[in-house]
Amino acid sequence: MSASRTFATARRTLEQLRHDRRTVGMTILLPSLLVVLLRYVLDEQRTFDRVAPALLCIFPFVVMFLIASVGTLRERTTGTLERLMTMPIGKLDLLAGYALALGLLAVAQVGVVAAIALTWLGLGVSGSVVLLIVIAVLDALLGMALGLLVSAFARTEFQAVQFMPLFALPQVLLCGLFVPRDQTAAVLGRLSDVMPLAYAVDAMTLVTTSAAAGAQLGRDIAIVAGCVLLSLLLGAATLRRRTP
Repeated sequence: MSASRTFATARRTLEQLRHDRRTVGMTILLPSLLVVLLRYVLDEQRTFDRVAPALLCIFPFVVMFLIASVGTLRERTTGTLERLMTMPIGKLDLLAGYALALGLLAVAQVGVVAAIALTWLGLGVSGSVVLLIVIAVLDALLGMALGLLVSAFARTEFQAVQFMPLFALPQVLLCGLFVPRDQTAAVLGRLSDVMPLAYAVDAMTLVTTSAAAGAQLGRDIAIVAGCVLLSLLLGAATLRRRTP
């Protein structure tokens, strides 16, 4: 990998995003608006405190999944990605550049959501606020990495959106938002064990409910980070270099 090529790719991606203000606005503000809406729909602070950790994982995950899958597919279908692959740039340089640019967007997104949840909405956090933000950013990066991966299997932007029910919604349903994972049927529990979003929600719940950062929290964070890296590596494998 080359740091200069990675940063060049990230700079190009950020420049494209700068001219797409609607997408940037939706990415940063939409999760916050949804969290605020659900706070007042749920009405009770105790209920919100119970589901908020999962929401802080789910909304960034879903939004970044959509942005990454549709945006990367657009570069594939317009030929931009193919032209880049004729240049002396590594596959990992290219995907790392995308990840860096979208990761910065994810940091802004999570920062706004966390600030609103912790101040205006009164979410209580027993553990470290820094860890809460780290987990939320990792979860947004997970959505981004999976979006980059699935873009290789779609032919149109509509097909990319259709992959969300396959890759994202099952994770949302089984992550523990509606029913704690240890209270679901055995087969559903085993399915959730292979879904990285479940570990992100578990880690976020531990941070908000316990002041002690134990081994389980470290394991959950490591699993989510490992899934981000694995998705990026698999995404790199889908790129095909063309000769000029």
